[in-house]
Amino acid sequence: MEQKIQMTTPLVEMDGDEMTRVLWQIIKDELLLPFIDLKTEYYDLGLEKRNETDDQVTVDSANATKKYGVAVKCATITPNAARMSEYHLKEMWKSPNGTIRAMLDGTVFRTPIQVKGIEPCVKNWKKPITIARHAYGDVYKSVELKVPGAGKAELVFTGADGNEERVTIHEFDGAGILQGQHNVDESIGSFARSCFQYALDIKQDLWFATKDTISKKYDHTFKDIFQEIFDAEYKNAFEQAGITYFYTLIDDAVARVMKSEGGFIWACKNYDGDVMSDMISSACGSLAMMTSVLVSPAGIYEYEAAHGTVQRHYYKHLEGEETSTNSVATIFAWSGALRKRAELDHLPELTDFADRLEKACIDTIESGKMTKDLALITELENPTVLNSRDFIRAIREALEKYYR
Repeated sequence: MEQKIQMTTPLVEMDGDEMTRVLWQIIKDELLLPFIDLKTEYYDLGLEKRNETDDQVTVDSANATKKYGVAVKCATITPNAARMSEYHLKEMWKSPNGTIRAMLDGTVFRTPIQVKGIEPCVKNWKKPITIARHAYGDVYKSVELKVPGAGKAELVFTGADGNEERVTIHEFDGAGILQGQHNVDESIGSFARSCFQYALDIKQDLWFATKDTISKKYDHTFKDIFQEIFDAEYKNAFEQAGITYFYTLIDDAVARVMKSEGGFIWACKNYDGDVMSDMISSACGSLAMMTSVLVSPAGIYEYEAAHGTVQRHYYKHLEGEETSTNSVATIFAWSGALRKRAELDHLPELTDFADRLEKACIDTIESGKMTKDLALITELENPTVLNSRDFIRAIREALEKYYR
């Protein structure tokens, strides 16, 4: 390009770990820097830097995202005991995604990237289904107890005024187990607003599903808060946009989803969203073909890939072996962030670039050039399997055609 596309406001750039970190740099070198005068505020969220800064770098990156409104994030390691030894960590640092979600009060939206030749297992899915997953509470914040023998289990709430409410959970005749879950109205409200806002952003219908017939207080509260916020704040906007919101039971939603053509947002509680997003991504081929964006009710966006750091490929890479690692979800994290930045800053050239970058990815795969994971599941005959770098270079060739 003779003249690079100009940006006016920086993106927050969060670098990551292992093979995705390697791909991150190649994507910038091959697909972004030749075309854009890229402005980012850079934060290294690699595990070494998180350890060195006592995880302050993660907090700083989330605060920068609040300031600038749009971030793009590489996949990062959430350490376990093995990683403690491997990276000589001071402590087992928390998931960066969890920290950022909590600080932004955000909801995660995950959508499969569909291409011809890699067809969904559910044959009638013509358009992608987006899963909106609540990112707070329920089983992920639960407390548990192994019951040793006979006795009575009670749920007790002691108010700030000292008043007590008490209900019997179960009279145990012998050993068993207990689990206590919670959520808070404020977080449920943020979840609802993020879902309604995102539905308006992408102009798609929104479904919300729980099991309020069985959980008449817990799940019913989710249902009620969603309905109250929709009626008070979003109903008119939905009507003007020509989209709908409705609630249904989770089991009815599953039946409807399987028979649908797709093209809608399905909002789920934390655990349901965890499971259903994996089901949708698997049915559509690969986690490496799934976008993920964190949206806050304040209108802050953080784009990332839905998958991990591809550890196995990284170890091969360190040994000097060739890898064929799928970079599409990471490329789409960049294109999503650039498109949102362009929308907020009114930069039509940058919007066009984001659209063309995504089309270049899809055209490359549909022409038969792809990474090994896709070649194993494609219906295209005799696909060309490319290594990690050559796949990105093939996308660059497709992208350059728009700028000749």
